[in-house]
Amino acid sequence: MQAIWQGTVVAESDQTVVVEGNHYFPPTALRTEYFAPSSTHTVCGWKGLASYYTLTVGGNQNVDAAWYYPEPKAAASHIAGYVAFWRGVQIKP
Repeated sequence: MQAIWQGTVVAESDQTVVVEGNHYFPPTALRTEYFAPSSTHTVCGWKGLASYYTLTVGGNQNVDAAWYYPEPKAAASHIAGYVAFWRGVQIKP
């Protein structure tokens, strides 16, 4: 699977995990030069506290376009550190 934004592959892996319709990419799949930590956090009732990344490609920013659970609750432990996308990031096989 590929995560693509602004025509650029920002993550790629054949080891994604699908949760609630979202592909979660392993941390090693990220092209880290496009990712910057965000101060945004949200809470999911069964996964726990989510953290976010802002993507920057070609000088364009997509704020909080990726999220992950650094220390998820037990029910979501299999996606610890894995990253999912939204806000216009395309996921393609």
